[in-house]
Amino acid sequence: MTKLEVCCYSVDCAITAELAGADRVELCASQADGGITPSYGTLKLAREKITIPVHPIVRPRGGDFCYNQSEFDVLKNDLACVRDLGFPGVVVGMLDAEGHIDLPRMREVMTLCSGMAVTFHRAFDMCLNPKVALEQLTQLGVARILTSGQQQNAEVGIALLRELNTLTRGPIIMAGAGVRLTNLQKFVDIGLTELHSSAGRQVLSAMRYRKAGVTMSSDTDFDEFSRYCVDGDIVAAMKNVLEFDGPLSRTA
Repeated sequence: MTKLEVCCYSVDCAITAELAGADRVELCASQADGGITPSYGTLKLAREKITIPVHPIVRPRGGDFCYNQSEFDVLKNDLACVRDLGFPGVVVGMLDAEGHIDLPRMREVMTLCSGMAVTFHRAFDMCLNPKVALEQLTQLGVARILTSGQQQNAEVGIALLRELNTLTRGPIIMAGAGVRLTNLQKFVDIGLTELHSSAGRQVLSAMRYRKAGVTMSSDTDFDEFSRYCVDGDIVAAMKNVLEFDGPLSRTA
């Protein structure tokens, strides 16, 4: 059966995902940055509240995946925290300045993550040669690769996803970015066994009073009175499709 990992930006969203039937949660902060390391408080509460596997992302900042020494030191400290809190897995990745997997640092990461399943995140989609990267990540012993097939969304990148899934001799190829209820069967049909989705919607703020002319964001067009949350109905519908092996699943 194909597993569904849900990307969550809060503990509340992770609880929603679990109740709706998600198989695993990727726990992040800051959707605007594409996911960065959650706070210690978020991590600790997630360990207390969530029973399905939770894999936090460890990413010190948004932007590219080529880190200076202080950023890498922060990343290692955060990895140690995630490990010591007892999470079963972690989501991490880094590249060098030429777009290759940063092998020396990834070796350090794998040592720090002993006993945890390591997902190499969508830094993979920014690397120079995905087939070489797949071989290197196989040798490193990563558990899975989260990828859109090096395209803006996974549906556009489905040809490379199919090829990587055929080539892999180790890491699970998990499609992510634009995986939705309307297209997830396409990824099942090419043989993928794990999918990653935000499965969410915008939710309005509970604030009734809204101060005009003042914003906390450098982006003055950013709507601070709505946020992206996991939609339990969408998660449940996606799981329903993935759990049904008959022909009707192809038209769901």
